[in-house]
Amino acid sequence: GVVPFVALLLLQRRPVAGRALLVTGSGCPGHSLCRSNVQEQTRRQVALLNATAQDLFSLYLKCQGEPFSSDTDRLCNPSGAFFPAFRVNRTSERKEVMVAMYKLFAFLNASLGNITRDQEELNPTAKELLDRLHNTTKTTRGLISNLTCLLCKNYNIFQVDVSYGESSKGKSTFKKKQQGCQVLRKYVQVIAQAARVLLPHLSP
Repeated sequence: GVVPFVALLLLQRRPVAGRALLVTGSGCPGHSLCRSNVQEQTRRQVALLNATAQDLFSLYLKCQGEPFSSDTDRLCNPSGAFFPAFRVNRTSERKEVMVAMYKLFAFLNASLGNITRDQEELNPTAKELLDRLHNTTKTTRGLISNLTCLLCKNYNIFQVDVSYGESSKGKSTFKKKQQGCQVLRKYVQVIAQAARVLLPHLSP
C-alpha cells in the first residue's frame, strides 16, 4: 500500500498542524491503490487496536513504576493530553467519518513513535512493552494506508489537514513517562469511540 506522509512534524515541541499528502502527485491514482479486501482489512485493524488498547496502557503503567502505578488517575489524566477533535458519530456521513479517522490515526502514529523512542531510552529491557508498541504502530500504519486508499478511491481526497502532538524530546524522565501515560489513556477512550463509529460504516 501507499505509506502516507505523516510523521515529519514529530520533533516539534508543541501541537502543530500540517497537511498530510496521502499520495504523491496531483491526485489519486485510482483503484490500483486498493486491495480487494481493503474494507474488511480496515475493519479488522480498528477492531484489533480497540481490543489491545487497554492492555497496552496497563503494561505501559506497570513498566513506569511508581508513582504512576499508584496515582494513575491524577498523573495520567487524559485531559492533559492533546488529541485531535473527534466529533463524528454513527449518523455522520461516511466521508466525514473516514477523514476524521485519518486525522486520528495520523496523530496516533506520530504519538506512538514519540512514546516508543522514549521507552527505548527509559526502559530498554522492557521487551513486551516495546513489542506491543511496535506492533500497535505497525497496525496503525497499515490502517492509515487503507484509509488513504478508501479516501482516494471513494472520494478522490488526497490531502488531509492533520495535527500532531507535542514531542517529549528534551523533557525530564518524569515528564516523558507522564506524557506517554496521558496519551495512551486518552487513546483507550478514543479508539473505543472510533470503533463504535467506524465499524458500522465498514460492514459488508
